[in-house]
Amino acid sequence: MKLTSDQLKLAADTVRCLSADMIDKANSGHPGAPLGMADLAVSLWLNFLNVAPGDVKWPGRDRLVFSGGHASALVYSLFHLAGVAGLTMDEIKAFRQFGSRTAGHPERGLMPGVEVTTGPLGQGIAMGVGLALAAKKSGVVNKTWVFCGDGDMEEGISHEACSWAGAMKLDGLVLVYDSNRITIEGSTALAMADDTRKRFESYGWKVLVCDGHDFDAIDRTYRRAMRIVGAPVLVIADTHIGYGAPTKHDSEASHGAPLGAEETKGLKSALGFDPEKSFYVPEEVYQMFAARTATLNRQAKRWRRQNPAITCETKAPDYMKMVEALPKYEPGASVATRSACGDAMNALAKIVPELVGGSADLGPSNKTILKGCGDIAAGSFEGRNIHFGVRELAMAAIANGITAFGGMRGYGATFFVFSDYMKPAMRLAALMKLPSIFIFSHDSYCVGEDGPTHEPVEHLAALRVTPGLTTFRPADATETAYAWVEMLLNTAGPSCLMTTRQNVPVLSGVRHEGVAKGAYVIFEKGPHGYDTVLFIATGSEVAISIEAAKRLAAEGKGVRVVSMPSVELFLAQKCAYREEVVPEFMKKRVIVEAGVRFGWDRFRLDHKTTRFVTLDRYGASAPYKVLSEKFGFTADNVYAVAKEIA
Repeated sequence: MKLTSDQLKLAADTVRCLSADMIDKANSGHPGAPLGMADLAVSLWLNFLNVAPGDVKWPGRDRLVFSGGHASALVYSLFHLAGVAGLTMDEIKAFRQFGSRTAGHPERGLMPGVEVTTGPLGQGIAMGVGLALAAKKSGVVNKTWVFCGDGDMEEGISHEACSWAGAMKLDGLVLVYDSNRITIEGSTALAMADDTRKRFESYGWKVLVCDGHDFDAIDRTYRRAMRIVGAPVLVIADTHIGYGAPTKHDSEASHGAPLGAEETKGLKSALGFDPEKSFYVPEEVYQMFAARTATLNRQAKRWRRQNPAITCETKAPDYMKMVEALPKYEPGASVATRSACGDAMNALAKIVPELVGGSADLGPSNKTILKGCGDIAAGSFEGRNIHFGVRELAMAAIANGITAFGGMRGYGATFFVFSDYMKPAMRLAALMKLPSIFIFSHDSYCVGEDGPTHEPVEHLAALRVTPGLTTFRPADATETAYAWVEMLLNTAGPSCLMTTRQNVPVLSGVRHEGVAKGAYVIFEKGPHGYDTVLFIATGSEVAISIEAAKRLAAEGKGVRVVSMPSVELFLAQKCAYREEVVPEFMKKRVIVEAGVRFGWDRFRLDHKTTRFVTLDRYGASAPYKVLSEKFGFTADNVYAVAKEIA
């Protein structure tokens, strides 16, 4: 039975009062958006949205994203009323408190039913694009609904992602724009003058407009949006921030601070609620949501029976099949690790069909094109290669959306120096424990003639300090192949791979187990004791460290070279293994990496007997072999530095 406008209004006003109460109780939060968006959200939930509160991982469900995560009180109000994951009133009252599932911004993995973690504005839009694309590729017929606001529209990532979605004619995606024309500092006119409708029409979107507080208009607009094919849809809903608040209606004062006791009482009175009752839900509202929940739970059960093969679960591929498929390299050969990366990807793509992604217009340079796997193009979504264009941040967030959908591994690739553009999305991947994969070629000053703007220096340190992000900087082609296996086995968080532009020697002594543990002894010779000179190196610097160590060994010195492709994995090993590889008694150490020294002092035991060959300055424009001489990344210089302590 279709709900009347009066029934929908009662439900929306209940959401408004619940949201205001939980924010007041926490003395923290953002009431303006929940009050303004309640009509839009309730109409969607009770009449259109196909989610099953009793089965939040139902593969056939619609995906719902609140890009403006600060509207979390609205999310939790809806979840409580619908019975999502048994969210209780006590948890509603614990909003923003330590240990509560009702965190300040919705968090994937903490609150069941939250598809992606949002809060940094604009990223929810881009991840919604990824979710919609993944739905197309999975064969699931559903809708991806994304609520967003003025702040999302101002962020650059929305321009990147929506431009791409329009070019791809990505239907099934509906962006509901809560257009209240207010941000924290006041009217959007302070800093925004573009015409959103024209902007999205120029992207190739279908744009609909409605009054965001007129239930009949909302109903008609949602129905139209659901019928549109061949283009994503933008619904511009004209709304009022802080709707119903006596003095903060249409005011920036309602955006980021509690309404306060008196304002909340005034809100409740204006909406016809008892101003003295807090956290009150009319029984009729519970019944409305319960009826909808029962219908959707039955629908989910029926869908699962009819589609048993569709699981949307992310699983690690078969280890042995991957290892057997890897390309083999002969020691002494010379191969750029970006080329080895492409070899490994293409070998593994045959047995890992869930690998989907692309590059930010650099596929031929970073060797990340999956050969023979087809391209995703306008209106065609069967291929596995995505041409993201020059849109690094949107690329990373879209890859996260693909991975978050389940059953696929989204990847994105670019030059390492441009990881700066991607960092916000990589951080969210780590926070969500999403196993997205990020590939970065041109990993050092060896970019050469392009100069310091294209030569990463501080970037390794920046990624390594990100909790939950696993980095790999392989020493040669074989380590690169093994790193790919480890990235695909890692389903607990994101991984990134740094590869060389230039050729590097294929080394002897590379071991898969060593790569899997983050570090291992790749070369050792001579007396094993307190006088041993221990080299710790990564990437292209491992080869020159081995050469320097061999010279010392020829002089009778004991030497050990440790290749450390993943600092994070090594530090996660048991103490016994770490001590086996990097013994404490080996105090004479040379640490070699073409990046800043920051982070490497953790491996220094004695400042008198530890030396660093690092790059604590920006690069320069010149052939990379010239730069290697100038910056000291040669076997001759590493040997000379080691002689100081040998």
